[in-house]
Amino acid sequence: MTKYPILIRCDATATQGFESFDQCLTFANSLQRRRRGIYFLSRLEPTTLLSAIQKAGHDWRPAEYPLGSDEDLRETRAMVQQYQAAALIVCDPNVTGPYLDALADTGTQLVVLDHQALTRYPRCLLINPLLGPDRDSYDAVPGTQMLMGARYALVRPFIRRLRPVRTQEPPAPFRVLVALGNDDFRGQILDRTKQLLAITRLSKVDVVVRPQHPGFDALTSLKETDPERLDIVTEPADISLRLSRCHLAITSGDSWSLELACIGVPQIILLQSPWHMPNAQRLDDEEAAQNLGDCDHVTAGMLRQAVQNLLSDPRERAKMARNGRKLIDGRGNDRLVNGLEVMLHRTAPMMEQRQAA
Repeated sequence: MTKYPILIRCDATATQGFESFDQCLTFANSLQRRRRGIYFLSRLEPTTLLSAIQKAGHDWRPAEYPLGSDEDLRETRAMVQQYQAAALIVCDPNVTGPYLDALADTGTQLVVLDHQALTRYPRCLLINPLLGPDRDSYDAVPGTQMLMGARYALVRPFIRRLRPVRTQEPPAPFRVLVALGNDDFRGQILDRTKQLLAITRLSKVDVVVRPQHPGFDALTSLKETDPERLDIVTEPADISLRLSRCHLAITSGDSWSLELACIGVPQIILLQSPWHMPNAQRLDDEEAAQNLGDCDHVTAGMLRQAVQNLLSDPRERAKMARNGRKLIDGRGNDRLVNGLEVMLHRTAPMMEQRQAA
């Protein structure tokens, strides 16, 4: 049987954010084992993001119009026909129901990655790789297949490989990892890093940040004032090393929080986005993290106290690590790939008829 390719429609810009793009890239990398060609139709700002697509062996076509626009709809439908795509993956919480309806009418298998439940969904494969909202929150037509929740959390392979390494907490001295998401919409990284450096019990503060982050230069300048205790990491190899050594992490309740829970890193969550509240609350309920709430309401003193309390309680850290690993087993990528392949197997005869026509 012919292996038809898969088309992914997502954008990555400073205004929209990068989480959707990262989710699609992780999913695409997992699909490679099924030997399907992957094409990204995306607007990338900055264009250096293209390297992540090319390193994984995928193809990229620049999108001329904003995702969800009428012009984009025509362009995307044309790409589906050009490549005879077996599936079209769309990831953007702001797309409308009519836009998705028009894509579903192409006859290809429509896959929607969405964790906000803001519209009505046509018959498709609907995926939420976060812990909420639940399936009852989605308005979808009958026949829609839903894969969502802890079993389908996306975890990047380089992080998943650390799961056996972190079966036990690393030895002292204490290190903290700052991973406030790939977007950091409220610009928390710099101030929170300064607050953590003021805690003398922390011997090392590692900050995970994108090179294009607006505060990157300021972080670099801050590192020059305390090079022994502060480090800035951007590459997966360097991130893996820090993840294997840290005792706790400061996160914002996004996809990073699930990945760190998977490998057993205790977390303190500072929320930056309302759509990540279900994630943060579930991790807190499962005692895999401590959710301090909206970042604007968390003072330096509150953060310092939370960190000090966690550093002073090894049993609490061990419980967080154990509960996180139990909640997120790291096999969500495999389950999503299998789910999509089952859907494609059902539509294979339709694809053959479409090509013959």
